[in-house]
Amino acid sequence: MKKRTAELILKDPEKFAHHDRVFLNNPVVMQGMGLAPLVVVATTGQNGLMLAAAVTLLLVPSRVLACLLSRLVPLRDEEPTSEQLQKKLLPRALLYAASAAVVYLAAYPILNFVFGTGLLNLGIYLPMLVVEPLLTYRFGRVQETVHKAVSKGVRITVGYALLLLVVGVVREWLSLGTVFGAPVGRWALLPLAKMPAGGFIVLGILCAIWRAAAAKRKEYLKKEARDTLTVHYQKEGNREP
Repeated sequence: MKKRTAELILKDPEKFAHHDRVFLNNPVVMQGMGLAPLVVVATTGQNGLMLAAAVTLLLVPSRVLACLLSRLVPLRDEEPTSEQLQKKLLPRALLYAASAAVVYLAAYPILNFVFGTGLLNLGIYLPMLVVEPLLTYRFGRVQETVHKAVSKGVRITVGYALLLLVVGVVREWLSLGTVFGAPVGRWALLPLAKMPAGGFIVLGILCAIWRAAAAKRKEYLKKEARDTLTVHYQKEGNREP
């Protein structure tokens, strides 16, 4: 571990973890965002893969486009006045939603070419990604830069796509005894897993395990950071005349 990273972890471990949108601060696990596709249609590995591909094509491009267009009505204060909110939030919300819709129109032919009629399994939840909070929640936040929109968008995409795949594979295995259609067991362990109620159960268990692992990882990083700085300071002390 680098000295600078170790100092950041010890100075503000929560802020350091906040930037890790894949594991330590996954938006689904930690904030409960993007639940509808997970519990309703991520019932198989194939469905999870199609949703992950859709999110990959949508999230970063729509976030960047919205970032550029929202400069027409920028929001620069962390705590804007009610007057500012009335003037800017509605047009910003429309810009973010419209940006996602435009990107969706461009992404759908690609998804259709790759997955064909399999997209019908996703039903209305595929176009509903356009208004998914993971894509549009920034409209009420401080104006971000294009660089931040890309870097944060990529991390959120990886974190969400990973969870979509994991949930889809686990639910298919539990409900059908297969993974991407290939049999991996003699019987279904939990047929309820293919239903939305079962999706909530599976997702809840996975989130509990994920959160526990994330907490362990945070403790490990803090210990590793302390050890790194101790070794670094010892080396600096030995170099002194």
